[in-house]
Amino acid sequence: MITIKGLKLLQSSEVVAYPAGKENSLGIAEKIIQPWLTRNQQLLPLNFPYVQDEDILLDAWKEAATIIWSYLSQGLNVAFACEGDVNFYGTFSYLAQTIKQLYPLTIVQAIPGVISPIASAASLGIALTQRQQRLLIIPVLYHLDELEKAFKVAEIIVLMKVSSVYQKVWPLLQAYKLLRNSYVVERASWNEEKIYKNLEEHKNIELSYFSLLIIQINRL
Repeated sequence: MITIKGLKLLQSSEVVAYPAGKENSLGIAEKIIQPWLTRNQQLLPLNFPYVQDEDILLDAWKEAATIIWSYLSQGLNVAFACEGDVNFYGTFSYLAQTIKQLYPLTIVQAIPGVISPIASAASLGIALTQRQQRLLIIPVLYHLDELEKAFKVAEIIVLMKVSSVYQKVWPLLQAYKLLRNSYVVERASWNEEKIYKNLEEHKNIELSYFSLLIIQINRL
């Protein structure tokens, strides 16, 4: 999903940057924008390593910022495309901060996108939140007790990147009798989208990296 404003900016920019794919394959953002690009635009894949090492990441952001500045300094506009929204756990947020630090006069404009929890709720045909319901989004779950704590403070919980912990989370949802009120959406809004409802029937499922879990807690 691309907003009209985002599409107009994308197509009007002389240079289009995006995270490079792994091992010379197309990246996710590149696949999304590919049908909308024009022949006259210069494509600029940037390398962002999938690591947690802060020093390596800082070097990558500085290198990407320097590359982008080489075009901006020529008076060219550079659009950076990413999946979802640039400010929702997005790589671009770090890159934008680095550009502003290294080149303070640079104008950076963020165009809001469609994040996966919102896209997933639309696919499910449910309201993500209603009235005074509290929403909690957990980007990565490292310990199950984090999820148990979340049960006490929120009515709606979104667990991102659930694929690696689903087999551990399922028994916990069963113990709290939340399986019937939980949903898994894989590749939300993509052509390959898959939806799993009533998780009592989906104990053992293989999920891709792009999967999330929505848990509804009824406190009535």
